[in-house]
Amino acid sequence: MTIYDIVFSPTRGTKKVSDLFTKAFCGQNAQSSPINLTDRNNDFSTFSFHEEDICIVAVPSYGGRVPAVAVARLDRMKGNGARAVLIVVYGNRAYDDTFAELQDTLEAAGFLCVAAVAAVAEHSIMRQYASGRPDMEDGKELAAFAASVRAKIDSPSGQAPLTLPGNRPYREYGGVPMKPHAGKACVHCGLCAQKCPVGAIPIQEPSETDAEKCISCMRCIALCPRKARSVNPALLAAAGMKLKKACSDRKGNELFL
Repeated sequence: MTIYDIVFSPTRGTKKVSDLFTKAFCGQNAQSSPINLTDRNNDFSTFSFHEEDICIVAVPSYGGRVPAVAVARLDRMKGNGARAVLIVVYGNRAYDDTFAELQDTLEAAGFLCVAAVAAVAEHSIMRQYASGRPDMEDGKELAAFAASVRAKIDSPSGQAPLTLPGNRPYREYGGVPMKPHAGKACVHCGLCAQKCPVGAIPIQEPSETDAEKCISCMRCIALCPRKARSVNPALLAAAGMKLKKACSDRKGNELFL
């Protein structure tokens, strides 16, 4: 049996949640094999699993949906009956239909979905919401969730059908109008172009952004060593005010068995 840690995490919030859960799930004497869904250079069609494997699949919720690029990359994998633990990470608003879409995607690829976790991490765009999360309290809760999931998998009912929240058809998602751009501090190092999950930043001209390709994941802003990338501050402020009521209260993490 191999435990895989399959993660789409442009700004590392989802990765932090997945790391906390996976470390507790594996225990001190085991390790997981990472698969980075964010890396566009991976050939995801080469990933084929076995029935005894456990795949912890973690994605962020973008507007209540799984990022389309993550769906496309998971579609190319071959589950072959491997058990999947779903982790959906959201920025303190809601996850809407993300679980329904992720479960449908994984089952279509041949995975058996056995458990799921909803967790909160710092919002990838409006970082004032859920700032600093996952925090210590989250870490303890995720560790407890991991123990419960492991107990289910190790029990005779470990392959019981999983019912998750969400609607079908899924809610519409038209993307985010805020597209990062480079300012005068850009030195054309090219790191953002190399690491963009969808290749929306030209290698030859890394100060530019292809708005059609860009998914507003904010990875380029998060990793720019010069802090040269940003989004329109007026749009950012307006979006922050729009989400203030929905995102101000601390949301909890959830376990689905």
